[in-house]
Amino acid sequence: MSLHPITHLPTHDVFNQVPILEDYDLFGTDVVLQQAVAREGAGWAAERMGTYGRVLGTADVIEAGRLANVHPPELRTFDRTGQRIDEAEFHPAYHTMMRLGMAHGVHNAAWTATERGGHVAHCALEYLHAQVEAGTCCPLTMTYAVVPSLQHEPEVAAAWVPRATASAYDPRMMPVEGKTAATLGMAMTEKQGGSDIRANTTQAVPDGDGWRLRGHKWFCSAPMCDAFLTLAQTAQGITCFLVPRWLPDGTRNRFFIQRLKDKLGNKSNASSEIEYDGTWAMKVGEVGRGVPTIIEMVHHTRLDCTVAAAALGRAALVQAVHHACHRKAFGARLVEQPLMRNVLADLAVEVEASAILALRVARAYDDAQAGDEQAARFGRIAVAIAKYWTNKRCPALVAEAMECLGGAGYVEEGPLPRLYREAPLNGIWEGSGNVICLDVLRAASKDPGTVQALLAELDGGRGLDRRLDAAIDRVHAELADSDFLAWRARRLTESAALALQGLLVVRHADPAVAEAFLATRLAGDWGLAFGTLPAGTDSTAILRRAWPAVEA
Repeated sequence: MSLHPITHLPTHDVFNQVPILEDYDLFGTDVVLQQAVAREGAGWAAERMGTYGRVLGTADVIEAGRLANVHPPELRTFDRTGQRIDEAEFHPAYHTMMRLGMAHGVHNAAWTATERGGHVAHCALEYLHAQVEAGTCCPLTMTYAVVPSLQHEPEVAAAWVPRATASAYDPRMMPVEGKTAATLGMAMTEKQGGSDIRANTTQAVPDGDGWRLRGHKWFCSAPMCDAFLTLAQTAQGITCFLVPRWLPDGTRNRFFIQRLKDKLGNKSNASSEIEYDGTWAMKVGEVGRGVPTIIEMVHHTRLDCTVAAAALGRAALVQAVHHACHRKAFGARLVEQPLMRNVLADLAVEVEASAILALRVARAYDDAQAGDEQAARFGRIAVAIAKYWTNKRCPALVAEAMECLGGAGYVEEGPLPRLYREAPLNGIWEGSGNVICLDVLRAASKDPGTVQALLAELDGGRGLDRRLDAAIDRVHAELADSDFLAWRARRLTESAALALQGLLVVRHADPAVAEAFLATRLAGDWGLAFGTLPAGTDSTAILRRAWPAVEA
């Protein structure tokens, strides 16, 4: 951006245009995030988050986030001599975003923290990162989430976890033994099965100290990574394996990228279709126990999908409020006009409820890591509930924020179209809506303690507000009714999500935010679109909490 743009053109003067939002502090302007980080146990990392928030808000980094998506990765199947290499080639801006994410610990904060709260710190850092560039969150998330699964195979973990948790970025395509850091991905689903991974047909046979795989993977996330957690059939059943890009002898593994997926959004991130044909792999976990082994990685990636949805909502809200604070129409700034204030305040309530739910679930992961079994059970069911609901709200939220900018919001020069294309993604990845809601039922069926932990969490809020009490009663009733459970799975999950959010806003949000949430989301004094908050809502308090510039 030019520091001194020309504002006088031959036919007209340029005025009443909104300045580009850049060189601002993502963490310092987010009171909700600051309070949640302190409350959920990661206050010790606030300085790191502040530093990263300021870095991410610079004009250069915002531009890098844009360029990484304008110039998506390209598949290089062969090098110039005809040797097969199967590599994804990225624009330098992609590497800039990856280098920043790994240097600031987005991928490793949960595992390198010396105090409890590492998962909260990780989620807060990812929440900041995703607002500027969401595509790189995929390899950052996979590298974070792979650690618990690798620990099922101590020898593999000893070789790979230190590199996966290094605070560095090393994109070189070479054997991991010579690298300063590694990234890891996942290759799980196949054409015929999708989410039904027990329908996978990829085969694995023993070969000395390792295994050889043959088959295809319909989605391989982040194929430029150094290794991939994958599933294959053995004589004893589905087993989890780690597939490195390079063999122990220093030659390339038989890992064939057939194509990169042309996705709706998430353009900076390479998603691929791959083939195994005599591909060497290392077993991870017990033979025949591949699903329980890899599901630990999925349990952590689902947390990040929850956080990412909240982050996209925050990014869209900030753009909308910033625009409204500067743009004038009909004699006043948009932010001063009642109906626009209604819309913006409604969006702010939604964003806050999503963010504080995500970080509350993250604290359950920290508590579980410290040995709290009740927290582990709560996190098991709550992450599915939260992932489902925050992602169902995200596309509508981003669309409404885009509308706040009018036609300018729909133009590719601005950030809203990219956010809009990104908005449905995390609701599909790591289990789409139906899969997630059925997983809530599965968790309840396999371990009734998960339901008890959920209800204990909710019942702790009884007496705070009659509308919250009624919402908690609805969750009890939904869970007690065993009829048509699969048919009702979405309604049950939604009820639980709203009750959890209601509990959190009553306890921790500004009273104006809490009142707006309770009146609309729980008591039904709401329309069918954003911008239908009841008369008398304290929009000033809500908007000042969401964006400090509203006070000006």
